[in-house]
Amino acid sequence: MTTPPRSRARSAARLAAVQALYQRHMEKTALARLLDEFHQHRLGKEIEDDQYEDAEVEFFDDVVSGVVARQVEIDNALTAKLAEGWTLARMDKTMLQILRCGAYELIARADVPKATAITEYVDVAHAFFDEREAKFVNGILDAVGKEARA
Repeated sequence: MTTPPRSRARSAARLAAVQALYQRHMEKTALARLLDEFHQHRLGKEIEDDQYEDAEVEFFDDVVSGVVARQVEIDNALTAKLAEGWTLARMDKTMLQILRCGAYELIARADVPKATAITEYVDVAHAFFDEREAKFVNGILDAVGKEARA
């Protein structure tokens, strides 16, 4: 069974959103410049012989802009679900962006089913981490989703 093009484009947008937010975190790139750079040079382009999947640009823009605009709210929701003694500052920076993107969709994108948002970001986590970290993403986002979609 093949994945529908829109679904693949959304998956690509999610991965790109995590990468964009990581770049913003590390380089302090202004939002407008960051979005433009991804539109012009990353989404659906070939980079170092790797063909990047076409991403749903409007969805990418919404996730990146939404995480930036609602970062305090998102970080508070995530912090509330962390084990005692853990902080977002201690977390791997890629992991943090995965959780922020997933939490944003759960909080602000009622059009995206809870299970879809969680599964998609668990898949993104698998691109960077082992099973243990992917399970961590699943657990945190499930807890955020239960509260956000109560």
